[in-house]
Amino acid sequence: MSTAILESAAVLPTTATPILSAGPASPEQAGAWEKFTALPMPVRTDEEWRFAKVKDLDLSGYVQAQPVDDAAREDLLARSEGLDAVAGRMVFANDQLLAQETLGAALRQQGVLWLPLEQAVAEHPELLHKHFMREEAILGGQKFAALHASQVRAGTFLYVPRGVEIDLPIEAFHWMHGAHASVFPHTLIIAEDMAKVTLIDYYESADAAAPGLACAVNDLWLGAGANVTYVCVQNWSRTAHSFQMNSTVVGRDAQSKSLFVQLGGQHVRSESVSHLRGPGGRSDMLAVTVAAAAQEVDARTLQIHEVPNTQSDLLYKNSLDDNARTIFAGLIRVDPGAHRTDAYQKVRNLLLSDEAEANSAPGLEIEADDVRCTHGATCGQIEQEELFYLLSRGIPKNEAQRLIVFGFLNEVFERLGNEPVQDNLRKLVRAKFAAPRQR
Repeated sequence: MSTAILESAAVLPTTATPILSAGPASPEQAGAWEKFTALPMPVRTDEEWRFAKVKDLDLSGYVQAQPVDDAAREDLLARSEGLDAVAGRMVFANDQLLAQETLGAALRQQGVLWLPLEQAVAEHPELLHKHFMREEAILGGQKFAALHASQVRAGTFLYVPRGVEIDLPIEAFHWMHGAHASVFPHTLIIAEDMAKVTLIDYYESADAAAPGLACAVNDLWLGAGANVTYVCVQNWSRTAHSFQMNSTVVGRDAQSKSLFVQLGGQHVRSESVSHLRGPGGRSDMLAVTVAAAAQEVDARTLQIHEVPNTQSDLLYKNSLDDNARTIFAGLIRVDPGAHRTDAYQKVRNLLLSDEAEANSAPGLEIEADDVRCTHGATCGQIEQEELFYLLSRGIPKNEAQRLIVFGFLNEVFERLGNEPVQDNLRKLVRAKFAAPRQR
């Protein structure tokens, strides 16, 4: 897909327009729009949408998000609180850049690029052409990937040259503002050989009760020996519909670590694919979901081992309360000739309510010899002995349950190996537990 998809983003209509009747901004986007309209909406009989409540996927009520006024801008900038120390930061609202904290002079002199997508298209079209949405969505979200491609107008572009290591994380905030607004954030990370970086995306709604639509895409490209950590915190409003498609390409001896934290949204669909294309490459796929009320969080994953001597390790943990539902369908695929693959997949569900429902379907598809591939899924409730131990020490029941859940989820956070990031994620999870719930 060429970079023309973003070239005319500035000419999008400025009045609220239903997205299903919106005119694309460029010829490339027009082609994506045609693909979107031609593809059918998912139905529950589709294997890739098994267990999902597809009858709720009605996009007709959403409109193109409008620029925020000055008062909303100041409010959202004040609420964009992440880590104390970062290498760079951007804040978007309704797919408009509000503020940018640029990289230090030393990193810029080494050739690091931290740019809004529109600027990257204008100044570095060759990099965008080579990497922007080059991997097709293959886990059922093809229609929504086409919708993203037809509407995307903003996002972040991070390029780290060979051998450059960025010690502090980089952050991006993407805010949705206004009822029935739709946003299409995009993240593109290119880490050349031996580069190292951590990037954190925060997806937030200005109003925790406002309905909205988010359709996001992340592209991660790792050269030989690169080390990339990507964290995405999804905290859209409790009535939002969220679609997110992640593609990670791992080169020789490279290490990718991705963590998706699912806190908000009414219907959340997450698709994540790791392509292990270089011997010695490793991909760690991590996720934490804290679901309550009537939330549905639907995760589909694919670990593709395309060459010999690669590793992947998936760990997804879900905490479910009230009438919440989670779905996990993951596959480890070992291509012909990808010998000496070492792949693991584990999903664990903690049910805090008798009405909560967890569906898990891990799988293997192996077409090579001398491999070690294992997968498993568990589903259980809080151990009464643990709860009794905390109650006997005077801890209130609700707080005792929270402590047990934090301990359950903490294994995933610890896999990041970055204490400030871990502490910030724990704070966000605590806020989710403290927030009032709509049953």
